[in-house]
Amino acid sequence: PAVPFERAFARNGWPDGWRNGIYPFVHFHTTAHEVLGIARGRATVQFGGARGQAVTVEAGDVVVLPAGTGHQRLESSPDLLVVGAYPKNARVDQHRPGGLDHATAVANIAKVPVPDSDPVHGAAGPLVELWA
Repeated sequence: PAVPFERAFARNGWPDGWRNGIYPFVHFHTTAHEVLGIARGRATVQFGGARGQAVTVEAGDVVVLPAGTGHQRLESSPDLLVVGAYPKNARVDQHRPGGLDHATAVANIAKVPVPDSDPVHGAAGPLVELWA
């Protein structure tokens, strides 16, 4: 079930993919946007850091996280499989709250370019229009 996500993401300029789950601790990326494709199972994920919103995602869902968006898995089914990826040429970092000073995080996030393409629909996809 991971292959369709991997192929779509790579075809649409998000080639740096991985397969795994979602970490159970709050983390964020200040130098890259991230896409999560739920290939199998389901999970409740808190998006937006410790004060964020818990959302249930399930097989077939795709979530795009702008750089700086804190996220963590709160619970999941045992069969959870996630395909994640980043836009081509992204420098990917990972931080936990308090692990990077706020000014540096904000400066890094401000430098991240809008993606060239939507990870599912390509250059004409809704992500490009929404973020323009």
